[in-house]
Amino acid sequence: MNKVLMALIGLAFFCCKDEAQELTAQDIVDKSITIAGGELYEVSKIKFDFRDRTYISEMEKKQKTLKRIQKDENSTVVDVLSKSGFERYQNDSLIILHDSMKTKYGNSVNSVHYFSKLPYGLNDKAVHKELLGEASIKGKVYHKVKVTFSEEGGGDDFDDTYIYFFNKKTFKPDYLAYDFHVDGGGMRFREAYNERYVNGIRFVDYKNMKPIDSNVSVLQVDSLFNANGLKLLSKIELKNIEVTF
Repeated sequence: MNKVLMALIGLAFFCCKDEAQELTAQDIVDKSITIAGGELYEVSKIKFDFRDRTYISEMEKKQKTLKRIQKDENSTVVDVLSKSGFERYQNDSLIILHDSMKTKYGNSVNSVHYFSKLPYGLNDKAVHKELLGEASIKGKVYHKVKVTFSEEGGGDDFDDTYIYFFNKKTFKPDYLAYDFHVDGGGMRFREAYNERYVNGIRFVDYKNMKPIDSNVSVLQVDSLFNANGLKLLSKIELKNIEVTF
């Protein structure tokens, strides 16, 4: 009986090991989204403050509307990004903008909301995911997943490349890196901290860094982080978070 029991334990061990080894990038992202909030993203209204502006994300029938509100003593400016495009209102009056400015402001609004909800969004139709293997950061092991975008539906920054580092035990994206090509281009590496859950949805802040040596691939930036080859640029801190349904 002991031999049979040991054999069954051994079989279970190797089955679990094989299952872990066979995880795809899609599997990893699906697990991560579930742990971070899952279906709650689809029915929630999220509000937070970031750098003296208020951001609101609303979902209705899986259609999202993203807002940014900025106030001063004389006026309130509300930026709205929806399926219909970008619109700006000042004291409830629509402001006529050139298309290039609509694109600029729309990208700015979308970027803040995008990072605030990670890993939600990584299953959008324009997203392509590739498991690159494993990476070790600060003594922990991560699934290293590369994300690229289709030109159609991928936005104006479709040619950017993202690397996400999902903790192998928790499946949470503790780190991410990306390159970008607008405004002269560059690379960023973000370390998540101050994790908290608000009504079931995970939020984090980020330490935002860039390489000291710019001549490096985004695929190698985790090695630079381990070797203290990055410098801190800023902190991405979300305040006064509210999640309602």
